[in-house]
Amino acid sequence: MQNMGTGARIPGMGCFRIINHNIPESLMMEMKAVSRSLLDLPVEVKLRNCDPVQGKGYTPPHKASSVFEGLGCYDMAAPGALDNFFHQLGASPQQREIISKYSKAIHELGMDMGRKLLKGLGLSGDLFDGWPCQLRINKYNYTPEYVGSTGAVLHTDPGFLTILQDDEIIGGLEAVHKDTGEYIPVDPMPGSLVVNLGDLAEIWSNGRLWSVKHRVQCYEGTIRVSIALFVLGPKDGALEPPDELVDSEHPRLYNSMNFEDYRMLRITTRSPTGAIEILRIKS
Repeated sequence: MQNMGTGARIPGMGCFRIINHNIPESLMMEMKAVSRSLLDLPVEVKLRNCDPVQGKGYTPPHKASSVFEGLGCYDMAAPGALDNFFHQLGASPQQREIISKYSKAIHELGMDMGRKLLKGLGLSGDLFDGWPCQLRINKYNYTPEYVGSTGAVLHTDPGFLTILQDDEIIGGLEAVHKDTGEYIPVDPMPGSLVVNLGDLAEIWSNGRLWSVKHRVQCYEGTIRVSIALFVLGPKDGALEPPDELVDSEHPRLYNSMNFEDYRMLRITTRSPTGAIEILRIKS
């Protein structure tokens, strides 16, 4: 991927870091403080954060990761979605104001990323217009005994892309180099954001973009908090590459599938990294 004006790709990686975005660092720090306070709520309060879409509300510690938990607002730009999230958790007026400002800013950045991706491929338009975007705040309850262990198993993201405000102090995110298979630490850089491309980006771009495999390791025995915006996929219809990205030199690589069906395929096949290969067109 070319430099898109907001960040640069690491060669061989389906991820890049944005360093000159328009979200004030002060707002990012306020959002991080609010996230910590919500994640510190009693479990019985966090359990109120539920969503009709399975796995999109509160995620308690579980078998795959006994130290991870997260809160979520699915399709956060939909009317009433954030208000419902606030009501579930009993958010204060100040918390509501900060989350609303941050959500608006990060959503606008996500939409701009779609336009820049199109431009970088010689296309135009609003790629992500009307797509659901999920806001998630994540907490890794690390202790000294957990150092060296895995907080989030190796996986790709099923949607198109993820914009991540990682922990500004505690590292742990590792991305897999596409060509060498090497784990590359994504070290913290306060004030910046990390973008991970997901499976739908690879399908839509006909292989010009690639989905990055990544995991989260425990480097230090202290709590780690991150905030993520997941740009998922179109609400209706299957995602397929534009005609301009398919030709005799670039034959179509994947069968099309709508996002929700693909999400369920990953769950039913228990394929956190390999489900995209099920859609690959056999030559």
